[in-house]
Amino acid sequence: MQDHGFESSADAYRVKLDSFEGPLDLLLHLIRKSEVNIYDIPIALITEQYLAYIKLMEEMNLDLAGEFLVMASTLIHIKSRTLLPRPDPAQEDAGPEEDPREALVRRLLEHEKYKAAADMLHDRETLRGAQFGRSDSSVAKAAGEAYEPELEVDLFSLLAAFRGVLERASRRPQMVLPPDQMSIEDRIQQLLSRLSETEACGFEDLFADGDGSRGFMIVTFLALLEMIRLKLIRTSQTGSFGAIRIYKRARPAGAPHPIGDPQGA
Repeated sequence: MQDHGFESSADAYRVKLDSFEGPLDLLLHLIRKSEVNIYDIPIALITEQYLAYIKLMEEMNLDLAGEFLVMASTLIHIKSRTLLPRPDPAQEDAGPEEDPREALVRRLLEHEKYKAAADMLHDRETLRGAQFGRSDSSVAKAAGEAYEPELEVDLFSLLAAFRGVLERASRRPQMVLPPDQMSIEDRIQQLLSRLSETEACGFEDLFADGDGSRGFMIVTFLALLEMIRLKLIRTSQTGSFGAIRIYKRARPAGAPHPIGDPQGA
């Protein structure tokens, strides 16, 4: 097969998280997904979920910035403080006790405000560039009241869907098969071929045609991330936590080069 310059090994392939997808974005994602009050964060639950995501990202060799690990330490520290005995309010020298979560909540609210402003600017730019696109209003009118516009999928929503795939796979009986070390570029070609046969494909469906091993699923997920980076596919979902669908797209001329491609240097 022709060499496209992809990183063949999942161990060698490193995904660099964009600067706007940092630890505060992950926390906001977990808070929204758990449907909890940002002013009253269940710190034990959120810390457990955050550490599970960190473990999964490290297993997939995602290039975690130091801020993710600093935030992990911060959450553990806050959790430990909430477990300490509270001072007796009846004591005269007991002043008002500061909630150990308060500083984190302030950071999250500030980050959410700037993120909302950035999203608004991005939406305006998208509307200006969509000269020939169908508006949501016209599509909704044709589709009826049940129509819900599709949203772009962020990295942490993809990770959440992937965690679900791994958890369901762990409950199925394991097949004993010879190890098959598939390269990322081979998996990309397989996925592109499959997407050429249909208009769109469900996210989970792309993990169903292998041996069911964790290694195969990780290679598939990394292949999807590389395809998104190269603008070979687009991902969307209805609602904040709806089903994710994958669409093949014509790669634009200005798209990034594959990792390791000398043209991309």
